[in-house]
Amino acid sequence: MLEEIRISSLGVIDSSTLELGPGLTVITGETGAGKTMIVTALGLLLGGRADSGAVRTGAKTARVEGVVRVGDLDTFARAVDAAGGEVEDERVVLARNVSAEGRSRAFVGGASVPVSVLADVAEPLVAVHGQSDQHRLLQARAQREALDRFGGETIAALAATYADLHRRLEATERELAEVVATARERAQEADLLRFGLGEVERVAPEPGEDVALAAEESRLGFSDTLRTAAEQAREALSSEVGDPDALATTAAARSLLDGVREHDTEAGELADRLAEITYLLSDLAADVASYAARIDTDPARLAAVSERRAALTALTRKYGETIDDVLAWAERSATRLLDLDHTDERIDRLRAEQAELRRGLAGAAAALSAARTEAAGRLAEEVTAELTLLAMPHARLGIEVRQHEVDEPAPGTDGPLLVDGRWLRFTASGTDEVELLLAANTGSEPRPLGKGASGGELSRVMLALEVALAGTSPVPTFVFDEVDAGVGGAAAVEVGRRLAQLARSAQVLVVTHLPQVAAYADRHVVVEKSSDGTVTSSGLSVVDEEQRERELSRMLAGLADSESALAHARELLDVAQEARSAR
Repeated sequence: MLEEIRISSLGVIDSSTLELGPGLTVITGETGAGKTMIVTALGLLLGGRADSGAVRTGAKTARVEGVVRVGDLDTFARAVDAAGGEVEDERVVLARNVSAEGRSRAFVGGASVPVSVLADVAEPLVAVHGQSDQHRLLQARAQREALDRFGGETIAALAATYADLHRRLEATERELAEVVATARERAQEADLLRFGLGEVERVAPEPGEDVALAAEESRLGFSDTLRTAAEQAREALSSEVGDPDALATTAAARSLLDGVREHDTEAGELADRLAEITYLLSDLAADVASYAARIDTDPARLAAVSERRAALTALTRKYGETIDDVLAWAERSATRLLDLDHTDERIDRLRAEQAELRRGLAGAAAALSAARTEAAGRLAEEVTAELTLLAMPHARLGIEVRQHEVDEPAPGTDGPLLVDGRWLRFTASGTDEVELLLAANTGSEPRPLGKGASGGELSRVMLALEVALAGTSPVPTFVFDEVDAGVGGAAAVEVGRRLAQLARSAQVLVVTHLPQVAAYADRHVVVEKSSDGTVTSSGLSVVDEEQRERELSRMLAGLADSESALAHARELLDVAQEARSAR
């Protein structure tokens, strides 16, 4: 749970620390004192959008810190560890900085993290409810989500199974639509591939053949030049007509050095090296003669090579830079052609898969609808009982789970889902439309919340829902921001009583303007405003019993020292104390 919130330079709050504990904590104060800054601070800690306008005038940065006691919040502790933060003494500090320029930084357990990570870590800790949530409760999606929360693991598992089947069906139908829509293009592509593969098959190139033929064509085209060069080279190495040659010159040099070997060993070594050169020149002369003898002028072979190269060049112009590239293209194209040639089989397979998934989805939808209908009856009973305790003794809440039935679609078209013989509209959340209906008085017909509930009644319906859902919610802390707007008198007393009831199983923080609600608090925090004539500041203080009477008196009559208001305040506290003692 949250143990402490520290706020600095946020709105009218210069620097304040709010110490929290288990049970019900209420925050009160004059209008404009900055009560909602507490909720704004919590919103920042939960990863909400940063507004530079909330930074206190003259300050560079607003900062909010929250100290969370880990306790048995194992999932939270693991999330902190995954974010790189640390748990110290069973506590974690969450923090958020917002600069006057609009830049924002977030911290989890001492580690700097993106704001999105802070939001993921902190989201399971706190559920914030404000007057905007009353309007959200009018939305069909919010009503369905509330019912699913109440249904617990049973509905969660059924909804997960349905969502998985729905996702797979969407993917299959998307693929089927694409294949059917592109059937003509796929047929054209297949024809082009067949033509190209036919060209490659007729030429039947070998790997590296273009390189080898290029070398052979060059050799055949210059055969006379190559032969003349080889014969002249052989003559220079070993002349057949007695002209000076390399072998004769080398042999003469060797003979001269051999003649003086006995006078100097180095001369002998040089003579030996010349002997080696002589042998090498002799072998090289023989190889050059053999090379020259092998060179023939073959016009027919040259023409065949040129013609083959032309055929290969025709392929490389279309299908790749080299013959190796052409062969790689042919391999890929053959695989692609197999896929294209099986388009009809693929369409049949996808349609069969679609039919199977739709059957599975229909079964999952039916099971989910049945579970929601059963949970709706139980939730309606619990909320109706809560409304009785909230000074609405004749109110009845009904929860209708219905499906939108449509006409049977044309054969071969996608659309509604066939469930138990009915064609129903369906979405990723199921086939159900969930609507909360309220009959506020005896004899009145149940009407949708948006049409049949006043602001005060809507506040109590939301509170009743939250109390009913408290046992199924893993959230340890609830924050209510003036959700009691539009409520007064005996109804306000009951709202306070039920908030205290909710605080038995969770930490509850309430921003309120009603003394009847504030009287039930285990801890009462007052936001006090002061001004030096130029700058307005607000601070937070936990009040004792005497101060609490004065604050309730101010809330009742606008006068902190009114004797009648003080008497009324003491009476409220006595009534609330009896209720708290009965816990």
